Amino acid sequence: MEIAVGDIQFCLCAAAGWLDIAMVAVLCAMLMAGYPVAFSLAGTALVFAVIGLMTGVFDVDFLRPFPQRVYGAVVNTTLIAVPMFILMGVILEKSKIAEELLEAMAKLFGSLRGGLGLSVTVVGALLAASTGIVGATVVTMGLLSLPTMLRRGYDASFASGSIAAAGTLGQIIPPSIVLILLGDVISNAYQKAQLEQGVFAPETVSVGDLFAGALFPGLMLVGLYLLWQAVVAVTRPHKAPAIAAADRGSMKEAWAGALKVLPAPLALIVAVLGSILAGAATPTEAASVGAVGALLIAGARMAPKGALLAGRMAVFASAASIIGLVALTGFLDLRLGREDIAPAEAAGIALAFLLFALTPWGVIASLVQLRRQATLAPIVDQTARVTTMVFTILIGAAVFTLVFRGLGGDETVGAALEATPGGVAGAVVTVMLVMFVLGFFLDFIEITLVVVPLVGPPLLAMGLDPVWLGVMMAINLQTSFLTPPFGFALFYLRGVAPPEVRTADIYRGAIPFIGIQLLALALIAVFPQLATWLPGVLYD
Repeated sequence: MEIAVGDIQFCLCAAAGWLDIAMVAVLCAMLMAGYPVAFSLAGTALVFAVIGLMTGVFDVDFLRPFPQRVYGAVVNTTLIAVPMFILMGVILEKSKIAEELLEAMAKLFGSLRGGLGLSVTVVGALLAASTGIVGATVVTMGLLSLPTMLRRGYDASFASGSIAAAGTLGQIIPPSIVLILLGDVISNAYQKAQLEQGVFAPETVSVGDLFAGALFPGLMLVGLYLLWQAVVAVTRPHKAPAIAAADRGSMKEAWAGALKVLPAPLALIVAVLGSILAGAATPTEAASVGAVGALLIAGARMAPKGALLAGRMAVFASAASIIGLVALTGFLDLRLGREDIAPAEAAGIALAFLLFALTPWGVIASLVQLRRQATLAPIVDQTARVTTMVFTILIGAAVFTLVFRGLGGDETVGAALEATPGGVAGAVVTVMLVMFVLGFFLDFIEITLVVVPLVGPPLLAMGLDPVWLGVMMAINLQTSFLTPPFGFALFYLRGVAPPEVRTADIYRGAIPFIGIQLLALALIAVFPQLATWLPGVLYD
């Protein structure tokens, strides 16, 4: 027995230098085997921490910051925006606003070849800017648009690819859950890289910077999608025919429907993104405005006209109060506790109190209507489920990262990137290629919370712009939703697609849009100003 134990210890000591690499390999194997992500992260980390302690290459002090990491994740004001944006997206999905947008856009673009495909992309962009939830967007458009496109003679692969790709726009067009998570991770990585370089007053990068940096690339991606669909409609019209005039109605009716449906979501997008980009609100504050705004839009859609206390009058009064509060803060100083308050400012403060008191009226009325329509419970349930999943993975990733660093993973990653041929460009290409391959098997949350903290500090230490790197990673992560065999957008669409649409059709339809995303990635790599110009103008 002594010889056996000695042999085991010798083998463990010999393999100790490879524990960090083996840890990543075991994690990938567990995830591909179908085990829950959060528990795979934490379980793998704890097992390798024990092995590291046995071999003397791991110090338990690396785990001491874990309670602070968990507490920091819960009280992180940036991450509070995650459940608020999830709530906003779920409200818009459950209140059927996405259905109305699809119907209005289909009638508006239906006279064109490929018009239904164009309408799907436009609605996908609008939903991305107002919800940011890929699964909800793909399922909604798959249920509503795919059967219609097939009935109108659209090619199954072209229709499937258009819907799946449009649904993934929520990953890059702000407000986006991946941009919020990336913003927090990139910010920590940027500060770590500066501290390691001896900069003890490090600069910061915020989620607002990433939102501004991703805006133009997101719109560029929408334009490339539309261009590809137009090319297909012109060169292969049998794949994307126009809708017959008898089926789409008059253009006057189409514009009337669009003008009825579009203003509310557009106003919500302007309120949320505009407040962030203008610096008037943080992403967390804008997320709360977005959640309340989505609730009021849903309430106005569902509330009966005749009801007084719980009708549209209450919703419109609350919306007007919010607009009035924003206008007052823009023109008057409403801070309390000052010694000298001008009469106009005193009147503005009194009016602000009155408007603030009116705001809950419409919110409560909207909640009442959602409950009457049996929609409130599904909204709360889905929001809680998605939020819990994100934060549980965040905690598991914190354990994994601490153990990986304790095993020398930081040095391994840094040495590997420095040894990559081609210098900084070669390191970036290597990381992007690894993330792209991982996207075939892993979700964007796992890649964001596990891979980015490991490769971010070495890359940023090479002098890369953090906003540019964040946007590049965001677009790369977007491809993970479309890459077979485990692209989540493909799975979502497969679950709601008609039986005549084969899985091979969905995979084949996604391939051109994967190519478009890689083209966008190359354009941003060659022209980094696409990602860095707007944040520089707004915040520098």
